[in-house]
Amino acid sequence: MNNSIHHVWAVLAATPQLWLAITVAAYVCGLAIQRACGGSAFASPVLTAIFLISLVVLMTGTDYRTYFANVQLINFLLGPATVALAIPLARNGRLVRENLHSIALALIAGSLVSIVSGCAIVWLFGGAATTPIAVAISQEIGGIPALTVVLAILGGILAALVGELIFCFLKIRDWRSRGLAAGIAGSGVAAAQIARRSELGAAFAAVGIGLNGLLTTIIVPLLVRLWH
Repeated sequence: MNNSIHHVWAVLAATPQLWLAITVAAYVCGLAIQRACGGSAFASPVLTAIFLISLVVLMTGTDYRTYFANVQLINFLLGPATVALAIPLARNGRLVRENLHSIALALIAGSLVSIVSGCAIVWLFGGAATTPIAVAISQEIGGIPALTVVLAILGGILAALVGELIFCFLKIRDWRSRGLAAGIAGSGVAAAQIARRSELGAAFAAVGIGLNGLLTTIIVPLLVRLWH
């Protein structure tokens, strides 16, 4: 019986459909848990999905490379998912134009802090853009894309958690400020969290991610060349 189950699993595990279904189911479960927790940022569906998928991978003895190869579709959709934030941006273009001066100041401050702190961490322990942009930058400067993905996602989850605490502590309720902060922090996770709650916040998150990603893509390779 056990041999039969093992054989069936071995056959199924080789198909992308199984791991895609497990990944989507894990995320849906994460969303349900977050709703049960009143939408708390601490019940991040991304973090829950990572935990559940890791559990399945470990319990079944599946090699991570096998899992990753079977969910390439989700990996591919990271880019389009980021670009999709242009939809709320287009719908709120007037408000974005009216706040360009404030956006520019926040972008410069946020980008500089992200780049300097990221370089400092790398130097000490030996940066910040949303995951698809971070991977492209990593490839450009000779980094390890797989490690970049892990750190970018973990950084995004941390930004979502800490950001929510800061917003509550400072009593910041303006969705423009919340969205822009999430975007400039390079957190697609935080941006997605805000997008589910406010289209206006999603629009400003799109501005933050796009402009900060562009600025980071230009500045980081230059810093690396100067460093070497």
